[in-house]
Amino acid sequence: MSRLPVLFAATVLTGWSVSAIAATIIPSPPVLDNKSYVLMDYDSGQILASSNPDLQLPPASLTKMMTSFIVEQNLLSGRLKETDPVLMNESAWCRGSSSESCMYVPLNSSASVLDMLRGIVIQSGNDASKAMAEHIAGNEGAFAEVMNDEAKRIGMKNTHYMNATGLPMDGHYSSAMDSAILARNIITSSAKYYPIYSEKWFTYNNIKQGNRNALLFTDPSVDGLKTGHTDEAGYCQVTSSKRGSMRLISAVFGTKSMNERAGQTRALLSYGFTNFETTALRPAAQSLATTPIWLGKTDTLNVGLTDAMKVTLPRGQSAQVQTSLSILPNLTAPIQKGQVVGKVIATLSGKTLAERPLVALEPIEEAGFFSRMMDHIKMFFSKLFK
Repeated sequence: MSRLPVLFAATVLTGWSVSAIAATIIPSPPVLDNKSYVLMDYDSGQILASSNPDLQLPPASLTKMMTSFIVEQNLLSGRLKETDPVLMNESAWCRGSSSESCMYVPLNSSASVLDMLRGIVIQSGNDASKAMAEHIAGNEGAFAEVMNDEAKRIGMKNTHYMNATGLPMDGHYSSAMDSAILARNIITSSAKYYPIYSEKWFTYNNIKQGNRNALLFTDPSVDGLKTGHTDEAGYCQVTSSKRGSMRLISAVFGTKSMNERAGQTRALLSYGFTNFETTALRPAAQSLATTPIWLGKTDTLNVGLTDAMKVTLPRGQSAQVQTSLSILPNLTAPIQKGQVVGKVIATLSGKTLAERPLVALEPIEEAGFFSRMMDHIKMFFSKLFK
């Protein structure tokens, strides 16, 4: 599988937490009867509430989020086409057992990649997941290696996959934190296919099945992502909800029933939207400053951010946040567009909230020989008399 660009890690906080700054301003998170949970702000990546976030637990069908993510990335890279036929081998075929969820593609027939993707996301089909694993990697074991490579690449530190479905298996585990990280990557880098996660129904082989995510039917702000259940894992759910300009991601592991996982998800989302707000501190792709450049065809460089700098804080505190730029000294050409030349730092009451790379907004070519010689002389005297 071709390597993909590095996307999001869990969070960019540096020495800051919600509780450290605002313990007396906001109420405590809800007390939930589960094994682990995380509530993450999508834009900033900040963790607003958590309990045992890195605990390694069986993820059940939340596993299929990685399966679908890899399918989506293969589609976006052109390695797969939506209309490509995918064969349903006997090794992937679902025999109609009531103990597992299935898309019900007939044995030795084919379904398109796009239909298989819907079968994975909406119907939670074990058969579709296995068939796509075999189609991409040759067999499910080899596909699990691809899954683990992707998990490592995007910063999932407490995840190890053994299969494409989430059926119980020794050595197959994930965490609430890692599931939120994966969800954040899906929403961003698989944006073309993300609307599938909000589709309520999918019919294949004349069998109509509803999405297992009950909140899609009751909460219009919810637009994904996945549920899971086995006796070992309990009832699990990863959810994305957008209200206004703010999007939250929740992950709950090990609840006792379908109603419990839905209710606990509602409680987490309500807590986040009620008590926090996300603020854009600095825009993307706009000059935040100009800095001198030595040895270049021009002597100044515009610097800025690749992505907007956002932080999530208790409501009412965003006006107190301050930002500052730290630019590397004595920058010399050539400079590539996007090259890191410093950082933007956000602080509140003297505490660092977040840092983002400050990058060159345009390339600077190296100057001719005589211009460079003059700059070398100027640089020498500027250091001598500093």
